[in-house]
Amino acid sequence: MFNKPKRRRNVRRDRRPKICRFCENRAKYIDFLDVETLTKFQTENGKMLPKRVTGTCPDHQKMLSKAIKRSRILGLVL
Repeated sequence: MFNKPKRRRNVRRDRRPKICRFCENRAKYIDFLDVETLTKFQTENGKMLPKRVTGTCPDHQKMLSKAIKRSRILGLVL
């Protein structure tokens, strides 16, 4: 009489783990004057991408957010 809704199973996809770019290059500091790298971590509207999307570690994400904010103040990045 009534159709039961189908259950969706949690299917895990084989994804490769996200690795922090800055940890690979052993960066100790993210320069706020380096506009090319900062724009890669922003959307078209100028919003910062979260670490779950970019794959950066928490320490470098904090440095990255500070660098983006500093470059916004100087008017280098939107």
